[in-house]
Amino acid sequence: MSLPRRPPALLAAPLFALALVLAGCSSGAAPEKAPVGVPGQGAAGPQSDAASALRSSAGPTPAPSPTEIPDLGPETLAQIPAEAQQAFVVTGEEADSYRSSAVLYSRADPAQGWEPVAGPWPAHNGMDGWTDYHVAGDRRSPTGVYSLTDAGGRLPDPGALLPYDEHPRFAVDGEGFFGEPLEGSFDYVVAINYNRKEGVSPLNRTRPLGLERGGGIWIHVDHDGPTQGCVSVPEERMEELLRTLDPAMNPVIVMGDAETLRR
Repeated sequence: MSLPRRPPALLAAPLFALALVLAGCSSGAAPEKAPVGVPGQGAAGPQSDAASALRSSAGPTPAPSPTEIPDLGPETLAQIPAEAQQAFVVTGEEADSYRSSAVLYSRADPAQGWEPVAGPWPAHNGMDGWTDYHVAGDRRSPTGVYSLTDAGGRLPDPGALLPYDEHPRFAVDGEGFFGEPLEGSFDYVVAINYNRKEGVSPLNRTRPLGLERGGGIWIHVDHDGPTQGCVSVPEERMEELLRTLDPAMNPVIVMGDAETLRR
């Protein structure tokens, strides 16, 4: 007497499961389309060999990428030192514009990335905009990433965390480009470490790149108009900035027009 043949469909499923384990389970990728009449990878039950293989071969869930500062391109991001935990980002409207905005970012936990902690604030920059190669008298603000280590002003220390030099030489008078009074512009300043010696008063005139490359580029109190090359924000924002910039967090300024910062 001949034995009844096993239906072909009953043989196909184990063979398919074996082929699945050998050919693709370690990658975790499902076939584009399961053969007709054969359970697909997603249909494997909790006790099936295929499901066990998938569970054992699945890699760990990748950690989320740290949050980057919006609208900064790879070249700009690469200039921010790894040890920097505060970044004051000043973004100009156009390459030739003197209007900009400023946001302070922090990354207390580098694994989590950057997060905004203050701003956006209205700001001004150089009368003729921005430049990658600042020279004395060009009325443009230098683009780039610069450390912030020293502060000062005509008024008493408002609680700055950076070293603060109170000095009457920060007094200024006269008029700006549009006739606005300049008095009080240097009541509070933070020196931008472009062409200057770090760790000294903003009043120090040492110019490592030479006098022709300009200097005295500061963050200072806004006088409702463009600057010679500095960055300015409203007085109450300067006070807030001075109380927030922490030398232990190696603060930097990231500055330039929007198109340049996206590089």
